[in-house]
Amino acid sequence: MTGYKIIVLAKQVPDTRNVGKDAMKADGTVNRAALSAIFNPEDLNALEQALRIKDSFPGTTVTILTMGPGRAAEIVREGMFRGADDGILLTDRAFAGSDTLATSYALGQTLKKIKDFDIIIAGRQAIDGDTAQVGPQVAEKLGLPQVTYVEEIKSIENGRVIAKRRLESGVEVVSCPIPLVITVNGTAPDCRARNARLLMKYKHAKTVSELQNSNEDYLHLYNERAYLNIQEWTVNDIESVPAELGLSGSPTKVKTIENVVLQSKGAKVISSSDVDIEELMKDLIESHTIG
Repeated sequence: MTGYKIIVLAKQVPDTRNVGKDAMKADGTVNRAALSAIFNPEDLNALEQALRIKDSFPGTTVTILTMGPGRAAEIVREGMFRGADDGILLTDRAFAGSDTLATSYALGQTLKKIKDFDIIIAGRQAIDGDTAQVGPQVAEKLGLPQVTYVEEIKSIENGRVIAKRRLESGVEVVSCPIPLVITVNGTAPDCRARNARLLMKYKHAKTVSELQNSNEDYLHLYNERAYLNIQEWTVNDIESVPAELGLSGSPTKVKTIENVVLQSKGAKVISSSDVDIEELMKDLIESHTIG
C-alpha cells in the first residue's frame, strides 16, 4: 500500500464566543465581517485523525478543502503548518449565504471533480451553526458510506476503516469500507501544534487572488516552489446548477441570533462543620435537588 489520499473538509468560522449586536445581517445571514475568524474546532480534531493516518501509512497525502471568502485561505495555511500537504479554497460570490444544503452541494460537486480520494474527514459540526449536517449530506450526495461521531480511527485493514464512535449511551467500534466519509467529535484528540519547519516552509503559501493583491518582491518563488501555490477554485471550476448554490439553494433562513449568557442567581459558602452540612442537606431536599 502506497498510502491513502485524504480530504479534510474544514471551515473558517466566526468566533461565536464574541457575538455582538452586528453579528447578523438584515437578510438573516451571519455578518462574518463583524466577527473574528477561526479554524472550526472540530475540524481541527478531524485534521489530527487524518495526520495520524499519514504518520502510520507512508505515502499518504492530506488535502484541506474549504469553502468561503478569500480570507479562508488562512485555514488552508494553518492546516499545512500542522502537517497537511496542500489545500483547495472554493470561493465565489455565488456561494454567499449558503446553508448546509447548498454548502454540501458545492462541496460534493468539488469532490466529484477531485475524484481521486480514499477518505473524506470532517468535524462533526461547525460552531456557527451546530447542525452536524454538512458531512452526512456530502456523503449522501456522493453515494458514499459514512461513519459519524468518530472519536478515534483505530486502524485501516484490508480496505476497511475501523473507528470508535462516541455515543450518548457509550461507545461502539465499527468497520466501514473505503472510500467513505467520516465526521469527528470534539472529544477526539486535539490537533497537534504547528510545526516550526512546516511554518517556515509554507508561510508564504498563497492563492492566486492573494498573489494578485501582493506587493512582495519574491513572487518568483511561486514559479520555483509549486507547493506555495494554494489552489483557488470558483463556481466556473465545478459543474453545478446555479439554483442550488448560495441563497437561492438555501431553504434554511435564520430569523435571529442571540448571545445567551448563563448567570448564577447566587452562591452560598459553607464550612465543613456538621451544622452547615446539615443545613445544606435540608436545603437540597426541600428544593427536590436530591431525595
